[in-house]
Amino acid sequence: MKMEGQIPEGLKYTQDHEWVRRNGHIAVVGISFHAQDTLGDIVFVELPEVGSMVVAGKAFGVVESTKAVSELFAPISGKVLRVNEALATSPQLVNAEPYEKGWMIEIEMSQPEEMEALMGASAYKDFLLGQ
Repeated sequence: MKMEGQIPEGLKYTQDHEWVRRNGHIAVVGISFHAQDTLGDIVFVELPEVGSMVVAGKAFGVVESTKAVSELFAPISGKVLRVNEALATSPQLVNAEPYEKGWMIEIEMSQPEEMEALMGASAYKDFLLGQ
């Protein structure tokens, strides 16, 4: 399994293959390279409304690919500040740039300590190798 450069340092990861980039009390969330690679060509992304609350471990949206429909799980709890509007017309951005233009939601964290339960890059890599 080739993973070099596909698990960026400085992000946190979940066992459901979401990633979190923290900037103070704001967190940007997306799905990992592994997740989009497993799903195949993404054709639709359903995201929550701005202003809605998400809860760590609970579904916040859906990603649909040519292979499957998968729920997206919130890695942390908080209020949705922004959603990536570009994914409505260009869901393939998740495949092309899962850590940049393919981000999904921005959350104002209500419980920043939840970040401590997430995996760093090396732990996520070990998790993938152990699957």
